Amino acid sequence: MNKKTIRDVDVRGKRVLVRVDFNVPLKEGEVADDTRIEAALPTIQYLLDNQAAVILMSHLGRPKGQVVEELRMDPVAERLSELVNRPVKKLDDCVGGSVERAIEKMRPGEIILLENTRFHPEEKANDSGFAAQLAALADVYVNDAFGAAHRAHASTEGAAQAMRGKGGPAVAGFLVEKELDFLGKAMENPEHPFVAVLGGAKISGKIAVIESLLKRCDRILIGGGMANTFFKAMGFEMGDSLVEDDAIGTAKALLEEARGKLVLPVDVVIADAFDNEAKTQVVAPDQVPSGWRILDIGPKTVATFKSALEEAKTITWNGPLGVFEMPVFAAGTFAVARILADVDATTIVGGGESAAAVQQVGLADEMSHVSTGGGASLQFLEGKTLPGISVLDE
Repeated sequence: MNKKTIRDVDVRGKRVLVRVDFNVPLKEGEVADDTRIEAALPTIQYLLDNQAAVILMSHLGRPKGQVVEELRMDPVAERLSELVNRPVKKLDDCVGGSVERAIEKMRPGEIILLENTRFHPEEKANDSGFAAQLAALADVYVNDAFGAAHRAHASTEGAAQAMRGKGGPAVAGFLVEKELDFLGKAMENPEHPFVAVLGGAKISGKIAVIESLLKRCDRILIGGGMANTFFKAMGFEMGDSLVEDDAIGTAKALLEEARGKLVLPVDVVIADAFDNEAKTQVVAPDQVPSGWRILDIGPKTVATFKSALEEAKTITWNGPLGVFEMPVFAAGTFAVARILADVDATTIVGGGESAAAVQQVGLADEMSHVSTGGGASLQFLEGKTLPGISVLDE
């Protein structure tokens, strides 16, 4: 996707409205993980260096269109102020007279953070009037929130439309540019062999991704709970394992369509309870006893996956391969993270739990790219248009 970025427009002396993804975890009134804030810093710093007045907006949590005191942006403003080493003024709303007056007084090099956009029901409704109010605050619109770009909300899509409607530019920030570069190349012109690793609990949310990747990949390695549905489709008894019964027909069809491209686990870690203290054993996937459940891939599967990944030149990974939140079932997911850190290939890790896993094992910096958007990166891999991206200037 060939979209204009902040490099392509004159921001000097302008008010720039930036949609960032500051939907960060909070603990006891403080930011518990500032990864998403740090990801936006290159864009923010570029705008400050080029004498723009920077207006930031984001959602935080799920306030359902109401003011929720615990979901105010104040802790985010405090952490951002520490990271940029200058004051960040946080406003008590994102539209209205008090907001407009505060922004009129802004000078180049200053930062304002608007209040949680989801305090207004018009945000998720992509209300055109609300979007126009947001766009009226600035001269330039920037989307640097890849993690929210798959949602057609007022701050991600409507405000960009409104900015363009009044003759202003709507462009990408550096984080969105980086996401589009890595994911775009993987989808449009990957170096082969191209191997995808797909995990997570359910197949239903990834059917379109598998179908899209089957056209592009040389191999798709399947793990996590979604593998169980494929096993059930092959006639294996799954005990108490998570299986999506209404997706078994789809799994059968995908196995036929794949013609050997899908690589399923050859051994699995099973447990007699969904518990870190449960009894465990390693068995073949067709040997799961009644009352037991699959919770990780086994060591032979790790070796099988390793041989496929070591040959690859492009790898994309989305979804954990076991219940990695429990240490006893994290071995498969962490082993794949270590393999990706060592291979000579472009390695792209989808956001969400895959990103959490590589960060937990301390290998995020060893990956070519760790996406900031789980849902957005999945939709991109499906070949879907992301509303927050398609609206930006070509």
